[in-house]
Amino acid sequence: MNNIFTNTTIPEKHILQKPYSQNTYLINGELKEWNGETASVFSPIYQENNEGFLEQTLLGTIPNLSEKEALTSLESACKAYNKGRGEWPTMKVEERISCVEKFTEMMLETRDEIVNWLMWEIGKPYEESCNEFDRTIEYINDTISNLREMDQKHSEIKNHNGILAQVRRAPLGVVLCLSPYNYPLNETFCLLIPALIMGNTTIYKPAKHGILLLSPLLKAFQECFPKGVVNIIYGSGRTLATPILKSGKVDVLALIGNSKSANILQEYHPKKNRLRLVLGLEAKNPGIIMPDCDLDLAVKECVLGSLAFNGQRCTALKILFVHEDIVEEFNQKFVEEVQKLKCGLPWDENVNITPLPEPNKPNYIQELIDDATKKGAKVLNRNGGKATLSFVNPAVLYPVNETMKVYEEEQFGPVVPILSFKNIQQPLDYVSNSNYGQQVSLFSNNPDSLAPLIDSLVNQVCRVNINTKCQRGPDVLPFVGRKDSAVSTLSVYDALRTFSIRTLVAFRSTKANDKILSDLLENNTSNFLRKK
Repeated sequence: MNNIFTNTTIPEKHILQKPYSQNTYLINGELKEWNGETASVFSPIYQENNEGFLEQTLLGTIPNLSEKEALTSLESACKAYNKGRGEWPTMKVEERISCVEKFTEMMLETRDEIVNWLMWEIGKPYEESCNEFDRTIEYINDTISNLREMDQKHSEIKNHNGILAQVRRAPLGVVLCLSPYNYPLNETFCLLIPALIMGNTTIYKPAKHGILLLSPLLKAFQECFPKGVVNIIYGSGRTLATPILKSGKVDVLALIGNSKSANILQEYHPKKNRLRLVLGLEAKNPGIIMPDCDLDLAVKECVLGSLAFNGQRCTALKILFVHEDIVEEFNQKFVEEVQKLKCGLPWDENVNITPLPEPNKPNYIQELIDDATKKGAKVLNRNGGKATLSFVNPAVLYPVNETMKVYEEEQFGPVVPILSFKNIQQPLDYVSNSNYGQQVSLFSNNPDSLAPLIDSLVNQVCRVNINTKCQRGPDVLPFVGRKDSAVSTLSVYDALRTFSIRTLVAFRSTKANDKILSDLLENNTSNFLRKK
């Protein structure tokens, strides 16, 4: 296996001139300069120094804020919300939409810069980085379109037994947003945009990786939203999120990460019954490959599903159950396809496998491989699991069994555990007994085989994919999970509902009240009670 970090040529448009100092943070509509302690941001990409040795690329620095700044950001968000009486939560829907549209226009101007940061910060291939940006813009536009449609639908005045009512959706309050590193732009905005556009005020803290890509957007956030509506802070989650939640002033915890963090954070809130949870958590999505499947299709989808972006997706296929009648042929074809995957750096053309941003991930992957091989599994592919600094070659493990760590633990990396089954009850029991319940992929061309499996699995997971990999999109479809995999539903339409609550204004139909209602609607004096 060649060292991907040596003898590399960086395309001119992707060259970083010098480390970037992100020395501002956004609170109460001000980009405040930070002169205190900073944290260094390193790339998973290594480069040769002047002495010819490989060293990790220093991308820049970010503020390492303290509890004081965390509580100041909270105060800013609370003031802007003002218990629901602030400018933003009482603003007309169309006016909030205009703010988001202006932000989107400014965001589009930063595309090349953000795509470059995605590559350097988390090692995401160029095409996937472009896709993440473009998909995020599409998500914002779809959110705007869905809100307009929802708002129009809710303009109807309904009469039930002499009670006239208009039911609309109102904001929940102050939202603390915490996003993941693997989709630091898209997953962030899938929380932040619906929360904002529904009238909530927000505090956002980026993940450990994928931070500097927000720098080009700080000015846009400042200019497009009223003071205190968007607050962006940097630093340790324990230092910043803990006091914010302990205050009891946060109404919504919106987190995409893992269940351990979610459990710890919500325990800090003094009134848990008042804390709305919007959680996208971990998963161990299985692929179940039946003997009557299109084998070539199943192999193609399983390779893509398990190893796209190095397997660093919550929706990745993280364990494969293959029927014993076809497992030998499946493994052979699967390994052949894995060997075709191109390893390299994010800007390399048609690259598939790139360096990993988490510093401890290569060691963890090696632990999984060592544990599995000690207990009877073999690495089927050439150089499987071989690591060079932050880069790990994909490893295909077979046969895996229930005694191995990789059987239950979410690897979130380029490791593919495969096991064979004779009785379909084995993979079904795995799904039923798993702590996770996000998705599953079924591969079969027999409707009679699929029907009972579908009926069983829809009560265990929230998406059953037929002859295709697990995935989040399209974003118009619900994205949710059972058990430890999620709380609340995210998609374009569902997220708008998740970050809001049904609220109504009601009148008993009398001559006087009918006139009041008519005057309110005709004069358009209320931002909530109105025709459109």
